[in-house]
Amino acid sequence: MAQALAVHDLTSEWSFKQTDDTADNAWLPVAHVPTNVHLDLIAHGKIPDPFLGFNELKAEWVADKSWTYKTKLPDSPTPQEGTVTFLAFDGLDTFATVKLNGETILTSDNMFIPHRIDVTNKLKPGPNNVLEIDFASARLRAIELKEAHSEHTWVGFNGDMARLAVRKAQYHWGWDWGPVLNTCGPWRSVRLETYQSRISDLRIDYELDANLKAASGTITTKVEGQSGKTVAFVAHIEDSVVFKGSADVDSDGVAKVEFRVNDPQLWYPHGYGAQPLYTVTATVSTGEVDLHSASRRTGFRKGELIQQPDEIGKTFFFRINGVDVFCGGSDWIPADSFTPRVTAEKYRKWLEMMVDGYQVMIRIWGGGIWEEDVFYDLCDELGVLVWQDFMFGCGNYPAWPELLESIRLECIANVARLRHHPAIVIYAGNNEDYQVQEQFNLTYKYEDKDPENWLKTDFPARYIYEKILPEVVTQESPHVAYHPGSPWGDGLITSNTTVGDMHQWNVWHGTQEKYQIFDTLGGRFNSEFGMEAFPHIETIKYYCTDPTQLYPQSHMLDFHNKADGHERRIATYLVENFRTQTDLEAFIHLTQLSQAEALMFGYRGWRRQWGQKRFCGGALVWQLNDCWPVTSWSIVDYFLRKKPAYYAMRRVLAPVAVAVKRAHHDWSVVHARVPKTSDYELWVASSQPGELTATVEMRFISVATGKEIKESIIKKDIAIVANGTTDVLSGTIDNVNEEPHVLAARIWIDDQVVSRDVDWPQPLKYLSFEDRGVEVYHRGDNISIKAARPTKGLVFEERTGVLVADSAIDVVPGDEQVVKVRGLGPSDQPLRWTYLGRT
Repeated sequence: MAQALAVHDLTSEWSFKQTDDTADNAWLPVAHVPTNVHLDLIAHGKIPDPFLGFNELKAEWVADKSWTYKTKLPDSPTPQEGTVTFLAFDGLDTFATVKLNGETILTSDNMFIPHRIDVTNKLKPGPNNVLEIDFASARLRAIELKEAHSEHTWVGFNGDMARLAVRKAQYHWGWDWGPVLNTCGPWRSVRLETYQSRISDLRIDYELDANLKAASGTITTKVEGQSGKTVAFVAHIEDSVVFKGSADVDSDGVAKVEFRVNDPQLWYPHGYGAQPLYTVTATVSTGEVDLHSASRRTGFRKGELIQQPDEIGKTFFFRINGVDVFCGGSDWIPADSFTPRVTAEKYRKWLEMMVDGYQVMIRIWGGGIWEEDVFYDLCDELGVLVWQDFMFGCGNYPAWPELLESIRLECIANVARLRHHPAIVIYAGNNEDYQVQEQFNLTYKYEDKDPENWLKTDFPARYIYEKILPEVVTQESPHVAYHPGSPWGDGLITSNTTVGDMHQWNVWHGTQEKYQIFDTLGGRFNSEFGMEAFPHIETIKYYCTDPTQLYPQSHMLDFHNKADGHERRIATYLVENFRTQTDLEAFIHLTQLSQAEALMFGYRGWRRQWGQKRFCGGALVWQLNDCWPVTSWSIVDYFLRKKPAYYAMRRVLAPVAVAVKRAHHDWSVVHARVPKTSDYELWVASSQPGELTATVEMRFISVATGKEIKESIIKKDIAIVANGTTDVLSGTIDNVNEEPHVLAARIWIDDQVVSRDVDWPQPLKYLSFEDRGVEVYHRGDNISIKAARPTKGLVFEERTGVLVADSAIDVVPGDEQVVKVRGLGPSDQPLRWTYLGRT
């Protein structure tokens, strides 16, 4: 009798122990699988929470032990003829030996490869089948592999270079924003599946015609099992069926149909159009009985990476359905050191926060993980473009044959898993590995196109990035662009500003340039740049278990900042720009304003360059998020508390954003002399598809008195160009005869103020911010803010459960601002707030 696929998710009734612990009470219950050993040890009080205080150090020993997990499988009936039973492991972290009833059925050494094992003839009838998984120490195994391959040049940035030998999340060895917590365990789902036939792969390949009015292509399934004879295909969007078809399963287990959809609803990134998603379902049957169904949710879109020669070098930007898209967004690291506890709800909060912040692209960084399915599903649903790194980061990776084969299988499995997601628009071969090649003078002769030669050099990983990975993408996901690395550009030095993408770290790292000139340091696509800032005080108080350590330079606070040289770098940018503070909350505010200002100067200028012949195609801040409570470059901390920089970015990435800027004058190299004059410019950036008509105002307001020092400028009925930049006015400030003043710009569209910008004399430390006359009123769901004198960086408390629409606000006289607030009840205390110079 035909039998449909039956699945038992093995989520409960597991136990674990240290492998060599022979005590009678060694086995401890596991709350849930997926899991890892640190989560289970924390649950049983065997290690303290590593995120608190110095507890990371108390958890180090875990990484050097072997750990064993076991469970009893559900009752196993005598199998019917033609029925098979498989154990499926979506992810084992990392050196795993899997035993069934004491017999080894699998050994695995790659965290990112899923496995399926036929256990049909290995199961005993009844309830007494025991599944056991031993996890060896990845840290120690990595060291063994490194020592066994002394022919390789083991160099890179961050962590123990032995990590390069192991296909495991590289940040587990610690990074300059994360702890050393080297995990193991069944980190993804484990299932027992019984079936006669199943669909093992469902693939949709399509092309849009030249005018985007029809989508045509093929839907292909791979079928396991002899009982599956035919496959029925159906595609629908909401309640509307757009395609039906069927095909017989051929002798290779393949069933394929061609399809055509006229007038498809096209998928766009948010802000540029809708995100319609089609569900494609394939059902394999005997011809009479359905045996298994598989579905993929996808979207039709034409995605292009535009790299065309121009007068500067070569463009680097994305075009979706014929529309050029400026990719303002963020880089993403794993949301936790222990990823099994990151819920779908938390992923949604992170990605909805990006959309609310007008961020269009997220880059999944190569030192973390191939993300969970729900992450990509949400990006599809919300319209967030995905830049996907392959999982290589900051190192000279080895390339012995067995490792290359493991990498190839890993990448095939994951690209095939992800290929239906319309959000994914680029795969990049690695993170900063070409920079490692440059810094350590490894051999890279771009003109040598013989891959076998590359393997003989001291930079053999070129074979991975320029042969294996592009072949995988071409085979599994040909509709997505491939880029050999991030940063990379035509084999040139990675700091080249004329081609490819770049990581601009000469603010913070490197030459530590003034952040006011961030925009002049960028390239064609700035896929990393950033500035550190402390998290909010509530986050610090969470991890700082000793109240006497609540001061800016304390041991415990320094322990929760992993960046090399962070003391001098934070100090440099604070001393250059602000009057220093030693009170912790005031110090936090200054670091946050420093970050907000830096990112504003970068994004604002690069978005302007987008309108100047697409000189800059996008900018992705390092980084959106944290994996634990820490001081880092994140713009939102581990608990999803937004730093002021989030709001500063939101304002300059808004659909229409006015900008005003006076010319930079480097006070540090001219003995703090003020220039006699300063030129200024005012422009408007728009991502809107059509031309807009606007009114723009600029006022000149004394910092000291709040009075206008000269007549304001108003420009009416200005035509704002679509998807570009409109220069509105320019002029000159007389620094000799005019007192220090701000340039305050506003723009109205349809009688509504849609954007503001305030340019300040730099550095801010030279200005007095006493007696600003700030008034803040809570009125229902609104907060009203006004000031008698120009006020810098008014920041609201980030209270759990309360969302404010704007923060880190500059306020000028005569322009009351109203900020929407959600989640604040009538009996709740008003949000606390502060601003630069508040005493």
